[in-house]
Amino acid sequence: MNIVKILISLVLVAVLAVGLFIWAGVYNIAANDPHWPVTTEILELVRERSIEVRSEDLLPPKSLAPDLLADAATGYAEMCAQCHLAPGMDESELHDGLYPQPPVFYKGKHESHDEKETFWVIKNGIKLTGMPSWGGVHSNDEIWALVRFVGRLPGMTQQEYQKLTGEEPGHRENGGGHSHGGPADTEHAH
Repeated sequence: MNIVKILISLVLVAVLAVGLFIWAGVYNIAANDPHWPVTTEILELVRERSIEVRSEDLLPPKSLAPDLLADAATGYAEMCAQCHLAPGMDESELHDGLYPQPPVFYKGKHESHDEKETFWVIKNGIKLTGMPSWGGVHSNDEIWALVRFVGRLPGMTQQEYQKLTGEEPGHRENGGGHSHGGPADTEHAH
């Protein structure tokens, strides 16, 4: 009986300690204050295992319609480049301000490109990272096409990217002039 009382006491002390930790505001959730190393390790492990488990049974299509693949480049320029950057973009305010910072695919600055995992992330998003869920507004085929485009980004030149997206040289809608929510005439480059 003493062991049961000790275990119950330990659980109650742990619950009280966690409650006090939360109530006291000890952990700073500001995006400009990096996680403690142990927090980073735990969050990365939870993220990776969650994605692996939920994506392992997905079946990538053998082929996709050519128009979907062409649209994927434009879709990346419109939806993804501001955070994940694109060939010829060195930075964006949004990318630099996010924590954790999103991977930069064209520089190969991400772990591996597993198509099934990338599909799952694009379709479902990742909580508390700024990565939205695109599954509610795009078909699975559109997402698979975007996955294939992301797989082509490492080593892609700015000229190749501009040809695929239809962007004119020197024009960077997602990185140059931009708006912070004001009228169009307040757009400015930083």
